[in-house]
Amino acid sequence: MNDASRDAASLLRDFVNTLDVETRIDQIETPGRLDAWLREHALVPALTAPAPGTGRASGAAGATDADLALARDLREGLRTAMLGHHGPSAPLMPRSLEDAFAALPLRVTLSDGHPRLIPADHRSNQDVRAGLAHVAAAVMEAVADGTWARLKVCQESTCRWAFLDTSKNRSRAWCSMRVCGNRTKTRAYRARMRTTEETAEGTTRETAGETTQEAAGERSAEH
Repeated sequence: MNDASRDAASLLRDFVNTLDVETRIDQIETPGRLDAWLREHALVPALTAPAPGTGRASGAAGATDADLALARDLREGLRTAMLGHHGPSAPLMPRSLEDAFAALPLRVTLSDGHPRLIPADHRSNQDVRAGLAHVAAAVMEAVADGTWARLKVCQESTCRWAFLDTSKNRSRAWCSMRVCGNRTKTRAYRARMRTTEETAEGTTRETAGETTQEAAGERSAEH
């Protein structure tokens, strides 16, 4: 796994993890915070000092509410797709993810000798959607380098934190065995104990009912 493959996988992982499902903390909860996240990850140009006489900083055009909604659809679609990577077969892509891909400016290029996706307006790279297009294009980079199928989200339903499964047999299920793994196993154990107790109680009630019926039958025979 080379640096480029780690970069594509890391970008996808970090984008999905802009929302902490457990705490509901969202790093891109507003258009302004989406702008900031894209700049921090060099997906759109950093803001520069205001041009003389303009009073405005130059750089990527600011995100709109529509851009934010698209970013969230892309993020949650990727989360759902990564959850499907725990199964033995290829996951079905959620419709919201397909729609998000369709709304982003992407095109195929052969400029470096092999086909890959890039933002369609990559020369200016001034638009928020071009920044999100870099995230979408990272999916194809991850597919090409073999990391896409190893991108997963924690199977613990209260967590869903994204991670790269680097285990040899691609069997990692949780972001943390110590925290989420133990939490899931404890919940499963308690569920099994409840089932065992309910079964035992049911058996006891059935036995008690049979004993009562037998006693009633014996009393009737004696009379």
